[in-house]
Amino acid sequence: MSRVTVETGGTVVKLCLGKETMRFHSIWLRDNAQDDETRDQINGQRLIALKQIPSDTWVSDARVEADSLLITFKPENKVIRYDFDWLMENNYDEVKNLKRGWISQDHETWGSDLAFVPSCDYDKLIKRNILTLKWLGDVRKYGFGKITNGPITEGALFKVIELFGYVRETNYGKHFEVRTEVDPSNLAFTGLALQAHTDNPYRDPVPTLQLLYCLESSAAGGENMLVDGFKAITRLREENEEYFDLLSNYSARFEYKNNKDVHLKSRRPIIELSANGELLAIRFNNRSMSAVNDVPFDKMENWYSAYRRLGEIIDDPDMEITFRLNPGEAFIVDNTRVLHARKGYSGTGKRWLQGCYSDKDGLNSAFYSLEKALAKESSHEA
Repeated sequence: MSRVTVETGGTVVKLCLGKETMRFHSIWLRDNAQDDETRDQINGQRLIALKQIPSDTWVSDARVEADSLLITFKPENKVIRYDFDWLMENNYDEVKNLKRGWISQDHETWGSDLAFVPSCDYDKLIKRNILTLKWLGDVRKYGFGKITNGPITEGALFKVIELFGYVRETNYGKHFEVRTEVDPSNLAFTGLALQAHTDNPYRDPVPTLQLLYCLESSAAGGENMLVDGFKAITRLREENEEYFDLLSNYSARFEYKNNKDVHLKSRRPIIELSANGELLAIRFNNRSMSAVNDVPFDKMENWYSAYRRLGEIIDDPDMEITFRLNPGEAFIVDNTRVLHARKGYSGTGKRWLQGCYSDKDGLNSAFYSLEKALAKESSHEA
């Protein structure tokens, strides 16, 4: 049973769909109209500015028609249709008692008990079909994904990036080599074990995706480890909310410089939240931490205790999954969420990876576009 009423002099529309009741302000409805005079029907961009909508906009009539709501706006005398599904998806009339650090339902956190490693065969992945969509969805959901049976050729990593976006070039170039060097400019290029970390916290914004592609792997050791940073932060908050608050309320500082012309700095909290408390990102890289001076004197010791405890949680074997990359295999991580590490390896063999950075907006766009295309294809077949 659907029912609609206009309230408070036409400034509010109340819609009842079964047991669910939603209220919308007239100015919000008018601003979000989907008609071809208000929105471009191809790219979805607004065609008018808010100043072109009368400030005294009100609703003179609202009625249910099939599975939609038909609304007449005054003083424009404009009639707009709103689908029920769209209204339910964008409903803002609900009490959200969200705890600071809440995680989007798009994500599923995990630890060492993760039952599988999200993977896809390279040849299947590049066909841009339902398997591609599943892999992209898994990367969004778990924060990482693995690729198997790819070509063992230099630059093959770019073919993977082309599936969903573009390479983000940095001072390391369009890509970087990860193998033992006599005089490395970065600790990642030595045979030492690395603590789980996020990459490039000294950049603002950080690259949000990182891809590592294996070309040679005859050295002993060097297994890759991943840790869900969102899981680690949730555990910290449950153990000690003060620690969580300290690491989210105060900025840390990160820095990187070489002996030439690169000097990068950023100032961000280790735990980054949105205005309404959603957990957005973690920046954790002890090697790149510079002197922290944004924390008040009387909180600094506790801040260090919180930082130490988060590191202990990240280092807990119960938090990590481990796998080895063989030639032709690669993995991608959400660099704002999943920390990566590497066990030490022997210099007696060879281990060669190529890596590059990209960004999540491209991956998300590829996911939404492919999802829409496959749904359209399926409806035509039906």
